[in-house]
Amino acid sequence: MKFKLSSVAASAILALSTTTALAETTVESCNRDVIFDTPPKAAVSNDVNLTEMMLVLGLADRMVGYTGISGWKTLDEEMRAGVEELPELSAKYPSKEVLIGADADFFFAGWNYGMKVGGEVTPETLAPFDIKVYELTESCIHIGEKDAASMDDMYTDIQNLGAIFDVKDKADALVEGYKADLAAFTDGLTPLKTAPRVFVYDSGEDSPFTAGRYAMPNALIEAAGGTNIMADLEKSWAKVGWEPVVERNPEVIVIVNYGNVTAEEKRAFMMNNPAFAEMDAVKNDRFVTLEYVEATPGPRNIAAVKTLAEAFRAK
Repeated sequence: MKFKLSSVAASAILALSTTTALAETTVESCNRDVIFDTPPKAAVSNDVNLTEMMLVLGLADRMVGYTGISGWKTLDEEMRAGVEELPELSAKYPSKEVLIGADADFFFAGWNYGMKVGGEVTPETLAPFDIKVYELTESCIHIGEKDAASMDDMYTDIQNLGAIFDVKDKADALVEGYKADLAAFTDGLTPLKTAPRVFVYDSGEDSPFTAGRYAMPNALIEAAGGTNIMADLEKSWAKVGWEPVVERNPEVIVIVNYGNVTAEEKRAFMMNNPAFAEMDAVKNDRFVTLEYVEATPGPRNIAAVKTLAEAFRAK
C-alpha cells in the first residue's frame, strides 16, 4: 500500500514539474531572451504608446501604474478613460526607486522610451529586484543592429505582450485585424505616379529632430506610398541640420504634435522662415499632422498610415 502511495505521489510531482515547465514563456527582447514562469501581476508601462498597447490587450488590471506621459504629453479622452484607475508613478522617466516602491514585477519600456543606455534603469539594474523588462522593438537599434522600422515592429510587440501575459489569442486577433484593415485600405488606394518626398518634423528650430530609417514614421510613410527624405539616416530619432532638408526639398512635411510647441506653431515657423520658402511643401502648404501616439509604435499606427496616404493624394 505504501509503495502504491509513493508511486502516486511521484507521478503527481512529475506532472506538477511538467506543468510548470510548460507554463514558462520565452520572448525575445532586443538581444535577450526573457523567461516568464508566470504572467506578470504588477506591470508598469512607460510612455503613452506603450501604455496603449497594454490597454488594447485588456491588461489594466495587471498594472500598478504607468510613467513618462504628463512630463511631455497629454492624454486624450480615450486614454484617460483607460488609465483612470491607475496612478502615474513618474511624470518623466522613472527612477529605480519608483519601480521598486510600486512593487513592480514587469517594466514595458524602450531605449529612449523610459530607459537610457548606461542609465539607472535598465534590464540589468532591475534584475536583482525581480523586475523583468520587455524592450520596445523599434528602440533596439540603440543597443545593436536591426532592420529598418516596419509595421512588423509594432505587431511583434503586441504579440510578445500577448505571450507574456497569457492573452495570446487576443493579441493574435488584434494583429490579424490590423493587417486586414491596412491591406483593405491600401488595396483601395489610387496609385501614385511617384512617391512624394516626405520630411518628418518632430521639434527644434536651430536643428530639427526627425525620423531616420529606424524610427516608426519611416515605416508609416512607406506604407502610405511616400518616401522619407531621411531614410538614409542610420539612426532612429535624431537631430539633423536644416541644410540637407532644404537640399532634399520635401513635398510633404509631417508634423509630430506633442509638447509645449503646437503643431500649428511648428507649421508657422516653417511657413514664415525665408530659408524654407523654396521648399515644395512650404510653397504648396502641404503639411500633415500626426499625434505623438500615432507616430510612435502602437495601436494607432494603422490610422496614421491612413492619414498620411490621404494627405499624399490630396490636391
